[in-house]
Amino acid sequence: MVLPAILQLVRPRQWVKNAFVAAPLFFSPWAVNPGNVRQVAIAVVIFSLLSSAVYVINDFFDREADRLHPEKKHRPIASGAVSPHRGAALAVALLVTAAILALALLPRGFLVYAGIYFALNLLYSTWLKHVAILDVLIVAAGFVLRIDAGASVIDVIPSVWISLATGLLALFLALAKRRDDLVKTMSSTHRASLTGYNLRFVDTCLAVTLGALLVCYLMYTTDTETIRRFGTQNLWLTAPFVVAGVMRYLQITLVEERSGSPTDIVVTDRFLIATVIGWATTFAILIYR
Repeated sequence: MVLPAILQLVRPRQWVKNAFVAAPLFFSPWAVNPGNVRQVAIAVVIFSLLSSAVYVINDFFDREADRLHPEKKHRPIASGAVSPHRGAALAVALLVTAAILALALLPRGFLVYAGIYFALNLLYSTWLKHVAILDVLIVAAGFVLRIDAGASVIDVIPSVWISLATGLLALFLALAKRRDDLVKTMSSTHRASLTGYNLRFVDTCLAVTLGALLVCYLMYTTDTETIRRFGTQNLWLTAPFVVAGVMRYLQITLVEERSGSPTDIVVTDRFLIATVIGWATTFAILIYR
């Protein structure tokens, strides 16, 4: 039973988040070639190893609190399926493998961003996740760092608008998760930062963040530099998919009250899957025509 427990511990389902590492290549049609695709694929693998190491470290430090949680008590380290020592050894192995691959195959700039990502998440796991507001901002920063890391691999500068939209989207999802914790009446025993939140505050933050996200994306699609870069004035046609997607997620959060795992929702909700596919297809047709 050790192997299934280890697979559960590294959370391969969460690797979908590392698609953001490939985003700069998607938004740079002129940079798409076999060499860059290979480099980006390696970068995604490395970030998957790093994120898995972060999950293991997080579970290692949270094992006592997780045992008091109705769902997290089933995590491998908290339940005893994987010993803390074996978990620590696994985290080291993942980190070493990621470092070797990065040093051998990718530019040094990528290693810098990957290092910052890991250091930030280490601080998050050991301290910052207990500080309200900072906890959700750190989550958002991790997604922006994925964008920067992917851009460094193919030597492009990511659009400020895309970085802002990515950070706001991640912040929106993190806030929705905090709301789910509050709805489920989780106490500060499970997550210390919850003492700094209540439903009114989180709902206000969700509204502000969502408004900023939509304005940011609309400005990106109509920005003069964006139009010049892609040679089309029609990127605004992708906006309805973004609006529909965030409204659906808001519905899941406020009406259905089940925004606990953003990854699980995104990969299982048919409406959200349709909006993502529709957005990606429309965007690709417009910039790769």
